[in-house]
Amino acid sequence: MSKLQEWVDYIFNNIPPVFLIIVSTVVFIVMTTIVYTMRAKASNKPIQVKKIILPPLFMSTGMLMFLFDEFQVPWIQVLEASLVGLVFSTFLIKTTTFELKQEGIYLKKSKVFFIILFSLLIVRMVGKIILSNTIDVGELGGMFFILAFSMILPWRVGMLVKYKKLEKSVK
Repeated sequence: MSKLQEWVDYIFNNIPPVFLIIVSTVVFIVMTTIVYTMRAKASNKPIQVKKIILPPLFMSTGMLMFLFDEFQVPWIQVLEASLVGLVFSTFLIKTTTFELKQEGIYLKKSKVFFIILFSLLIVRMVGKIILSNTIDVGELGGMFFILAFSMILPWRVGMLVKYKKLEKSVK
């Protein structure tokens, strides 16, 4: 057994699940704040294709978590989490718009984006609290990662399509 696997086993066998849920929720709140801040700052600079493509690419490295038994998720739950992520992504796709300015294409500020992000935070926290009684914490973490990735990937693809359409209309 590798040292990393031993460390993961130690965490899941010795730290109370409630503590792991609280820590992961706090981390999610911090990440949500960072995402919202980045989104607000992004609307002040022209958007580029790489800024649309890179986030899901970087996030995909999180798939390495599934190498560990604690995070592996049954296929039916993969499907469920993916479908929920796809549903959530539709709200993000619909509310993400671009505007053309003299300097380039900009991400349009949206008050609805904050409401959607906050709603997703609430849904995630409630879901985690309810599901943590029946699903192992590691498995639940894997499910929420799948949900997030299934939400971000289509959203970014939708952004790229909208961006390219606007870019094409300019040329």
